[in-house]
Amino acid sequence: MKITVIGAGNVGATTAQRIADKALANEVVLVDVVEGIPQGKALDMFEATPVEKSDVRVIGTNGYDETANSDLVVITAGIARKPGMSRDDLMNTNSAIVKSCAEQAVAKSPNAIFIVVSNPLDVMAWVAMKATGLPRHRVIGMAGVLDAARFRSFIALELNVSVEDVNAFVLGGHGDSMVPLARYSTVAGIPITELMDAPTLERLITRTRNGGIEIVNHLKTGSAYYAPSSATVAMVESIVKDKKRILPCSVHLEGEYGLKGVFVGVPVKLGKKGMEQIIQIKLNPDEATALGKSAADVESSIAKVKL
Repeated sequence: MKITVIGAGNVGATTAQRIADKALANEVVLVDVVEGIPQGKALDMFEATPVEKSDVRVIGTNGYDETANSDLVVITAGIARKPGMSRDDLMNTNSAIVKSCAEQAVAKSPNAIFIVVSNPLDVMAWVAMKATGLPRHRVIGMAGVLDAARFRSFIALELNVSVEDVNAFVLGGHGDSMVPLARYSTVAGIPITELMDAPTLERLITRTRNGGIEIVNHLKTGSAYYAPSSATVAMVESIVKDKKRILPCSVHLEGEYGLKGVFVGVPVKLGKKGMEQIIQIKLNPDEATALGKSAADVESSIAKVKL
């Protein structure tokens, strides 16, 4: 198993480190345009493998020759979101970056599965699919796992319970119009709607929607990377180990949920072939309307992209 991570910034480097620590690949290749950064970080990670008891070779490079024949490619490249910057503000710059990365990576690894992490996420996943020409089951966006993790964290804090017992689903685009599904969110199997009142629930949903910018506002000069990298590696692990986990991911819909031609977060089965099944759950009218609005927001952004 060979995994390439494109982008050696905080998200990419932490993702590569987690992959190496978990020994999810025999070889991890870290790619970045800045000379010395991927080489130095990769060497540092490799020197940790004896301590972690992880027999993984970690390589840093500024080119794509070393990425050849990767089984999985994770794209994290792009500029980071700054205070006051909307996800749409990122779009034009990151579209060009992701397009270039995807084209170069797929040329060396035509059989790879691609996981896109760059923001604005749903649009960048669409860009990567167009740039690579790959079928939809091999281009998957990481968003829902992160958003659900944030929702789960806030629920656990509010109820003073273990995060292990909290399950949550977040659908829709990765942004202000995401759709946290309270009806499908539980604590030890108990719907959270039975454990907290409506105002409390709405407060947690709002905090989940603003989870990314809350961290940006704290950091001032950066954005989240610990939770995004953990969420990405959860997807990587399900694919590498063929675990068939049902995880909320951004995928290209072709009629599912009444939506077509747009990347949006829905529950999917992840296995060795990538996205192996889209799970269609029943939505009430309000939820369906919210998901439709979220998808429309993504469509509107995609329409502005010039490839």
